[in-house]
Amino acid sequence: MINVYTVSFFGHRELSDAFEAERLLEKLVGELIRTKEYIEFLVGHNGDFDTLASSVIRREMSANDYGNASLILVLPYMTAEYMNNQDSFKAYYNEIEICEKSADAHFRAAIQIRNRYMIDRLDLIVCYVERKVGGAYNALQYAEKNKIPFINLALSDM
Repeated sequence: MINVYTVSFFGHRELSDAFEAERLLEKLVGELIRTKEYIEFLVGHNGDFDTLASSVIRREMSANDYGNASLILVLPYMTAEYMNNQDSFKAYYNEIEICEKSADAHFRAAIQIRNRYMIDRLDLIVCYVERKVGGAYNALQYAEKNKIPFINLALSDM
C-alpha cells in the first residue's frame, strides 16, 4: 500500500515578499517530492500565495520528475471562473475538487469551511502568515488547535 502524504498551502491574499516566499517554497516542495513516497498537494485559488504555491509545485514536479506527486485544486464552491475555463483548469491541475461541505454555504463562510475540510485531512500545512488577521491566520489557528504540523514560511529561516 502506498503511503500518501498530504500537504496544503495557506497564505495571505497579498504577499509582502513574493520572491522570498517563492525561494522558500521551491526548497521545501522539492524536498517533499524527493523524500515522500507519494504526495498530494492541496491548493486553493484565492490569492497571491495560492497562485505562487501552485506554480512552484508544478515546476518542482516537472523538475524532479518522480511521478510521485499530484496537484489538487480544492474549490469552496463552483465558481464562474472555473465554469468558464474548465479546460484550462483541468490542464493545469491533476485533479479538481469542489468541497461538498462548503458548496452550499454562504460565500462569506465557504472558504473558511473549505479550509477546515482541507486541514482535517492533512499531514502538514505550509503557510505564509505574516499578520494575525484574515482567512490564512484563521486556518493556522484551526490547525494549531487540532495539532496539525505546520511550517510558516513568513517566519522561516530556511
